[in-house]
Amino acid sequence: METTAHRVIRLLERRGILDPGEYDELADQEPVLAGMTAASIMGLVSTGDRAGARVRRVLGDPAEAVRTGNLCYASRGFSLHAATRIEGGDKAGLERLCNYVSRPPLAAGSLEQFSENEYSFKLKTPWSDGTTHLILSPMELIEKLAALVPPPRANLVRYHGVLAPNARDRDKIVPGKPDEEELKNTRGQSKNRLLWAALLARTFKLDLETCSHCGGRMRIVAAVTDPASIKTYLDGVGLPSEPPVLKPARPPPQADLDWDYDLGA
Repeated sequence: METTAHRVIRLLERRGILDPGEYDELADQEPVLAGMTAASIMGLVSTGDRAGARVRRVLGDPAEAVRTGNLCYASRGFSLHAATRIEGGDKAGLERLCNYVSRPPLAAGSLEQFSENEYSFKLKTPWSDGTTHLILSPMELIEKLAALVPPPRANLVRYHGVLAPNARDRDKIVPGKPDEEELKNTRGQSKNRLLWAALLARTFKLDLETCSHCGGRMRIVAAVTDPASIKTYLDGVGLPSEPPVLKPARPPPQADLDWDYDLGA
């Protein structure tokens, strides 16, 4: 890794992409966050009484290389997962994949408090040196979570293959810019901005401008903005005119599920 980092940085400097004396905006504006991010990458603690020390770990049997599944392999901090493929029209599979990549940083049940000032975080897959758990103090846990918060206006998504910006077949998959006729009929306040109804129809195939009963095109007859007139109209057509009562916030119920299943014969 040291060799790779050295060669990549040297290549970027030679091509003029990276300036050795480049100004680090994050380190100047958020020095604490920058220190926590750097320490997290190196496996160190940057705050509290153990600042500069390595994160405590629980070791198991060491493994130089691990095959985690079919077409899945992990070795020395690198992992390859080539067993998942989503077809072009598989919307349900795409949704499952999006749910997976947008999962929270801590899986349910992986974090356990075993003393007043110590937490145990269980790794999904043992590291190559045999590490199975990380031992963190409350301050160290907050520090590692803070390092996962992306800086503002940072691009976290990179597209590869046919979705890349200059891909040859990108225009066959990604919708292009609307034509002039479409913009003329559906544009909003900006000349290059579509109306919300047109965006819904384009993205989710929900045509809200077509009547579900007669199939005709709907048009705006009047825009009612007076609160008294709105209440009179809603009461007249039998719709609720009062806002719903907000219920108090509660934690997500996933951790409290306790179902009794009766599968039958």
